[in-house]
Amino acid sequence: MDLGECPKIHDLALRADFEKAQQSKDYFYDLDAMEHLQAFIGDCDRRTESAKQRLAETQEELSAEVAVKANSVHELAEQIGQKLAKAEQLGEEGFVEESMKLMEEVDELRKKKLEAEQEYRNSMPASSYQQQKLRVCEVCSAYLGIHDNDRRLADHFGGKLHLGFIKIREKLSELEKTSEKRKEEKRNVTRDRGGDRERDREERYRERHREQYVGGRELDRRSKRHRSKSRERRDKDKDKDSRSRSYRSRSRSRDRRSHSRHSGSGNDRRRDRD
Repeated sequence: MDLGECPKIHDLALRADFEKAQQSKDYFYDLDAMEHLQAFIGDCDRRTESAKQRLAETQEELSAEVAVKANSVHELAEQIGQKLAKAEQLGEEGFVEESMKLMEEVDELRKKKLEAEQEYRNSMPASSYQQQKLRVCEVCSAYLGIHDNDRRLADHFGGKLHLGFIKIREKLSELEKTSEKRKEEKRNVTRDRGGDRERDREERYRERHREQYVGGRELDRRSKRHRSKSRERRDKDKDKDSRSRSYRSRSRSRDRRSHSRHSGSGNDRRRDRD
C-alpha cells in the first residue's frame, strides 16, 4: 500500500538485541503487535464493507438467480487466479512437477468457468452482460471484475498487496490463539512487579503506540502527502534535466560561433597573403 515512509527504525541489530533481552525478561510485545495488526485489519475490513456498499448503490441490481450465477463465475475465476499464481511461484522455485499438476487443475477450472459464463450470459440481456460486474476482494479490499482475464487475476492473487494481507491475517490469527493465555501471564507479572505503577507505565506506552499507529484518515493523509512529495521530486528532476539540456545547447552554440569566427579570420589572412 502507498503509505509513505515508515516512521519506525528497521534494523536487524535491534532485532537481535530484542531477542536477547526477551530471554531474560518478557516484555509481552506480541500483545502490542496483535493490537496493531487488529487495528490495521479493522481498517481494511471497513474499506471492504464501504466498497461493497458503493457497488450495491451504483451497480445494476441482479435478480437472485442471476446473482448466484454471477457469484459462481467470480468464485471459479478467483480459484483460477490463485492456482495460476501458485503454479508460477512453484515453477520459479524449481518445483516443476507440482507446478504442472496445478496447471492441469487450472485447465479443468477454466472449462467449468466457460460453462458458468455461458449460463450467466443466457440468463440476462446482452446489453446488461457487457457491463462490468465488480466484487470486492475479502482479503485486501481490491476490486475484481467478472470479465477479468486469467492474467489479471493471477497478477492480483500473486501480487504483493494481496499476499501481504494474507500474511498479516495469518499472523494475527496465530497471535489471537494465545492472546488470552498471554494476557493472563501479563496480569500476573504486573501484579508481582508493583501493580499500579506498572499499569500506569503500560498505559503511557500504549498511548504512544496508538499515536504512532498509521491507519484510517491519517493513513490517507500520509499517502497523499507521500504522492505529493514524489510528484515534487519528479518535477524538480525534470527542471534539472531541462536546465542541463539548455546549458549543453548554449555551450554547443557558443562553440560553433567560436569555431566560425576562427575559421573566418583564417580565411581573411589567406586572402591578404594572396
